[in-house]
Amino acid sequence: MAAMLKAIHAQEDRKAAEQKARAVVEKLESMKLSQASKIVAEGASETFSYYAFPQEHWRHLRTNNP
Repeated sequence: MAAMLKAIHAQEDRKAAEQKARAVVEKLESMKLSQASKIVAEGASETFSYYAFPQEHWRHLRTNNP
């Protein structure tokens, strides 16, 4: 599960991250983890704000490791 969530934020841009999030939601639903898929579907887009900044800052913005 953690690897799937990390894969969402390892994408090259916001569009790819959104596509990966949809794929993760589908995978969770196929695993019969409907509550987890609902949480990812509803909350993933809130975590993509760092894509508005230059790419060299993304790692620092998306983690708690400045």
